[in-house]
Amino acid sequence: MTGARYVVEADGGSRGNPGPAGYGAVVRDADTGQVLAEAAEYLGHTTNNVAEYRGLIAGLKAARDLDPDARVEVRMDSKLVVEQMSGRWQVKHPAMRPLAAEARDVLPAGNVTYEWIPRERNKAADRLANEAMDAGRQGRQWEPAEPAPAPPSAEPATAGPAAPADLGTPTTLVLLRHGETPLTPLKRFSGSTGSDPGLSEKGRWQAERAAEALAARGTVQAVVASPMLRTRQTAEAAARRLGLEVRIEEDLRELDFGAWEGLGFAEVMERHPADLTSWLGSADAKPTGSTESLHTLARRVARARDRIVRQYAGRTVLVVSHVSPIKTLVRLALGAPPDSVHRMELSAAALCAVQYYRDGNASLRLLNDTSHLR
Repeated sequence: MTGARYVVEADGGSRGNPGPAGYGAVVRDADTGQVLAEAAEYLGHTTNNVAEYRGLIAGLKAARDLDPDARVEVRMDSKLVVEQMSGRWQVKHPAMRPLAAEARDVLPAGNVTYEWIPRERNKAADRLANEAMDAGRQGRQWEPAEPAPAPPSAEPATAGPAAPADLGTPTTLVLLRHGETPLTPLKRFSGSTGSDPGLSEKGRWQAERAAEALAARGTVQAVVASPMLRTRQTAEAAARRLGLEVRIEEDLRELDFGAWEGLGFAEVMERHPADLTSWLGSADAKPTGSTESLHTLARRVARARDRIVRQYAGRTVLVVSHVSPIKTLVRLALGAPPDSVHRMELSAAALCAVQYYRDGNASLRLLNDTSHLR
């Protein structure tokens, strides 16, 4: 096995057993102890054991998202879950059996081991579970803190030239927006929960032109795409030219536009004026009926970015996504405020490029390039 080594700390709780419940999970680097991912969720009314299993499943999935070949040591203060998942105790309760089966299916059995730890050593996961339950009591879901943008490079302290730090070869993400769909020229909201349209005839032409341009540059070494049909079709056109496979990254999907799906801007302004005004003015506001704000989007897009940069360090990766995720990657690279995404133009099948360095800094190299479409 050549995958990374992670420690998953997971916990779940129920205030009343059964009662309001939630889970928390933390993924750490096994060598350094650094936190690589966190997950938590309010589950509604259920039992401690269900919440504990849900925390385990979330932790394993977070580890798998970081590296599907990872070796994982699970640490929990639930003797029941540890003994059942280790195979020493039978899973007798009918409600637990599907949860145990789901946990076993996340990663290959030989890649996961289990260790019981006392509660005081599981404080991080316990804290997240309680945060999730507190959020549920307030009528909302738990949300992690938004990752801080990389700090801008400091100016040299002296007038003379400073010796550059050896930052190694940067990882370059070439960001390609999908080609047109039937909704694109109509300027209608088309997110992750709508009709999932495919490319139009013009969109397929745009995808081929982008593929030609990328093949001519000859620098792309991997292709990653959102799971939506339009992005997969655009990515596949490039992958054919480049002789590469397309890897799907769920967190690159478009924002959930809720009730605005399929509507034009004027229609949304007429039907949902207060919600649209709030959304344009606050990164915490959500489209009518949506589950996501721009802050929520930024957190998942940052997770995708970090996974891609970690997996393809020092290489050039074509990332095929949508307007909102690509604008968000650009604004995070610049350290710009969330509302800056409303002041960027990103055409169908346009290219952007961002380079990421080992010191955490990023450099925007290209924005909204459509020269291949002329």
